[in-house]
Amino acid sequence: MDEVSRFGVTELTDLPDDLRERVGAIAEKSGFVPNIFRALGRRPRELRAFLDYHDALMDSNDGLSKAERELVVVATSGANHCTYCIVAHGAILRVRSKDPYLADAVGTNPYGAVLTGRQRAIVDLALTLAVDSASFTDDDVDAAREAGLSDDEIWDVGSIAALFAMSNRLAHLTALRPNAEFFTMGR
Repeated sequence: MDEVSRFGVTELTDLPDDLRERVGAIAEKSGFVPNIFRALGRRPRELRAFLDYHDALMDSNDGLSKAERELVVVATSGANHCTYCIVAHGAILRVRSKDPYLADAVGTNPYGAVLTGRQRAIVDLALTLAVDSASFTDDDVDAAREAGLSDDEIWDVGSIAALFAMSNRLAHLTALRPNAEFFTMGR
């Protein structure tokens, strides 16, 4: 087993030109290549699709804040016991929220985390969709609306939870390990 992924990794220099440029920009900004891109790089078409959907959901400036989007990822990943995504997106949540405790609280015990009313509504939606999506009803939507979330924000929570449920499963499939750099970001 490779120390990053049980299926090995593809280095930045070995990616097709478009992906090398795209992932290279992320590496330049963060100072390292996140292991998820190295692991998914073995399947370039899938990496492109993943990046396209990820960017459509996570880079939006409409509705949910960037920190709230990361909150969905951490709650979903915690529910799915995905170490890679809890660590990686926990780091991003710490940076974006400027709160060194929020990511750890939500990643380890999202049900007991002390949150604002809006954060609780976001986390509760993400948890229902991550843990038992078939139980999701109009009552869940109504509760989120009562907490102040718009229909577009509710949709975003659902879409982000769905994408990261998939991402969590890919991380489990590959036995993906977090980059060491993530552990100290935002602390």
